[in-house]
Amino acid sequence: MESTTKAERELANIERQISSLEAAAGDNREARARLQRLHEQVEQMRRQLSAQQSAWTKTELARHPQRPYTLDYVERIFTDWSEVHGDRAFGDDAAMVCGFARFHEQEVAVIGHQKGRDTKSKVYRNFGMPNPEGYRKALRVMQIAQKFSRPILTFIDTPGAYPGLGAEERGQAEAIARNLREMARLQVPIIATITGEGGSGGALAIAVADRVLMMENAIYSVISPEGCASIMWRDAAKRDVAAQALRITSKDLSDLGCIDEVVAEPDNGAHGDHDAAAKLLDVVLWKHLEELLKVPASRLPDSRYDKFRKMAQFFTKK
Repeated sequence: MESTTKAERELANIERQISSLEAAAGDNREARARLQRLHEQVEQMRRQLSAQQSAWTKTELARHPQRPYTLDYVERIFTDWSEVHGDRAFGDDAAMVCGFARFHEQEVAVIGHQKGRDTKSKVYRNFGMPNPEGYRKALRVMQIAQKFSRPILTFIDTPGAYPGLGAEERGQAEAIARNLREMARLQVPIIATITGEGGSGGALAIAVADRVLMMENAIYSVISPEGCASIMWRDAAKRDVAAQALRITSKDLSDLGCIDEVVAEPDNGAHGDHDAAAKLLDVVLWKHLEELLKVPASRLPDSRYDKFRKMAQFFTKK
């Protein structure tokens, strides 16, 4: 991590030099040539930094407080957003946002976890950890989408479902299990995108999809690296070792066949440029949705079932 931090400082210094030179260069050939060399240095250092990033570094990026959340993507990618509240059984859950919108003029349902940025909003959004009513609200919106033949787009960014006493009393496990079952049966296209943290059943409850996408610096795992380290070594400080062993990065999960595509992020990460990150995601989402809209609705549940049955298989063909 020390070498990575040093490289990041050097990169920031070079970028400052570039900004100063670009302002003063004008038509000066020597200055322009120096600018070109500096741009080449920056590109080389970015490639080196990317190669050096460990699974734990990716985890820290996935949890970055300035990373775009569901409503940030809704604002930039969709039009005519209309939010739906409540599960018609207990109440509303601000950690799960659901609604309907237009995506390239196609009417869609949008569902996603929502975190907060300051203390007040973090508490209001319950740190992105839904209660059972959040998952029941999501299912209600999915069932409406099924009724009106609207594709479903989900955005996943949660440490996990809320493990509090009230959540357990109101049937947290049952709510998640029901979502898994019902999503497997829906006869509309479903695309899930892991935009930050994909934590355990809390993530999977809105991720049983025809296509599963993952942002470049996102993570997706059955347990957090800290939780794994605490169980395996009785020492949460070994979180970096656990993160590497869990294979939670987008590249690892792509190699395992658990996701369909890694969505590239801007050079400085999604947290550094929300607009650029949304544009990159927009293109990939639309590509996959166009493909899925051509598939007969009756075939979607079977193909979805086959997709999940084939994930992470380890065998050698003779």
